[in-house]
Amino acid sequence: MNILQNDMTYGLLKNALGASQLRQETIANNIANINTPNYKASRVIFEEELQRVLQRGGPIGLKATHFNHIGMSKQTVEPKIIKDTAASMRNDGNNVDIDLEMANLAANQLLYNALIQQSNGKISTLRYIIHEGRS
Repeated sequence: MNILQNDMTYGLLKNALGASQLRQETIANNIANINTPNYKASRVIFEEELQRVLQRGGPIGLKATHFNHIGMSKQTVEPKIIKDTAASMRNDGNNVDIDLEMANLAANQLLYNALIQQSNGKISTLRYIIHEGRS
């Protein structure tokens, strides 16, 4: 659907879904490395980046393909992976906490499901509008 390409809400939902997917992969990687000596867990930050952009008062959304395009934002919010440098929980230098990772995994799954529902709702609304209320 071409109409979705210029929709900032849908663009942000898409970025949030990408961040959730990246978070899922990062958590899975942390769990896979639970027995790796000196492994430091990674975290995905997206919501913090979104908050930072909103506090600056800047628009968010899609990248502009040209400086003069109307309705396009110059700022995008992308997820970032950071290393958790907190003290190691174990003598081997590994700082992966399986309980924390499993809780983060469950929370991320709930977030992903909510984002999917929001995206589907947005698409359903646009489909309804395009068809002028006809089924």
